[in-house]
Amino acid sequence: MISFIPYASFRFFIVTGILLLPVIIAGLSGKRITLYNDLVAIVMVFLIFYGQPAQFVSIIAFIIWQAVVVKSYFELKKRNNRSVYFYTAVILAIIPLFFVKLSADVPVLGFLGFLGISYVSFRSVEVIMDLRDGLINEIPLNHFLRFTLFFPTISSGPIDRYRRFESDLKQVPSGKEYKELLYLGINKIFQGFLYKYIIAYLVHQYWMSSPALASNSFFSIWMYMYAYSMYLFFDFAGYSQFAIGFSYIMGIRTPENFNKPFLSRNIKDFWNRWHMSLSFWFRDFIYMRFVYLMIKKKWIKDRYLISDIGLALNFLVMGFWHGFLLQYIIYGIYHAVAFISFNRFEHFNKKHHIWPKNNKWIHALSVLITFHVICFSFLIFSGRLNFLW
Repeated sequence: MISFIPYASFRFFIVTGILLLPVIIAGLSGKRITLYNDLVAIVMVFLIFYGQPAQFVSIIAFIIWQAVVVKSYFELKKRNNRSVYFYTAVILAIIPLFFVKLSADVPVLGFLGFLGISYVSFRSVEVIMDLRDGLINEIPLNHFLRFTLFFPTISSGPIDRYRRFESDLKQVPSGKEYKELLYLGINKIFQGFLYKYIIAYLVHQYWMSSPALASNSFFSIWMYMYAYSMYLFFDFAGYSQFAIGFSYIMGIRTPENFNKPFLSRNIKDFWNRWHMSLSFWFRDFIYMRFVYLMIKKKWIKDRYLISDIGLALNFLVMGFWHGFLLQYIIYGIYHAVAFISFNRFEHFNKKHHIWPKNNKWIHALSVLITFHVICFSFLIFSGRLNFLW
């Protein structure tokens, strides 16, 4: 069976381009054919998963499960907005993802997984949390399906928000606005080709895979660290540009995922630039909710301690989200320690001014230090250091 993994072959681009021609024609006329867009989504989801029957069955069962969980919570909330209903709904929404991540240690659970289960799970959980907070008053089934099964971002994001997505669906761009979206979308797709199929390929082929980096010598591992970091960025950023580009063509302004992350001046700045849709999702729905809960319940009075625990929880969950392998857990702990340490340093520096912010040389040194802190975290993430433990 020929692969139809999103953005993994030219066949995918050709078929998708053909299917989107009526969307483009309608968009240039200032119109949107909602029924046709839904049909394209159904066809694309079928093409992506039909070659893997187990995955195809899994995603159908998963979507039904999520729809039932969201609808049930919505009905229960209307009667009584009890916390137990909310937490139960969130747990039920993430249970399938939990089992899939556990399949690294328990392979028999792997049958539950499908390409993109993490990102579809995020969408369901976000809808439940927005319902809890009263930010969404209702969510028709067809709107929920359009959001969760939006094919350009189904496999690896970027992670959109329901209210922003719904706003784009309701506001049909004029012909002039769509022409600009189409231009930007095509540019992003070509940028994706540059990143993923040229730069990332060359880095992988002639740097990462170099025999000179095969040994476990200090120099080989150090050079591999740079190579893997560059490959990870250009491969993933390229994919994100494809997803955003096709989203634009469909009239949906999917948020950006990267903003020159290797120019970050500190770890906090980095997480405002790297995989931004994921970083902001974790910040809003894990870190901020934890901080709010602690302050509201007054279980911990020290706000710095609350922040530190929230950051530790945030990055530990992020590590486990990547998988239950030790390298991912250490990666999460590493970033938690780095972020907490920087927060403490920043607080100290406000009082003593030992690290001036407006000095260009200090800024350059900050970028250099941050770059190496980040690259070392990617080395941990890559699993190259697994021989140490």
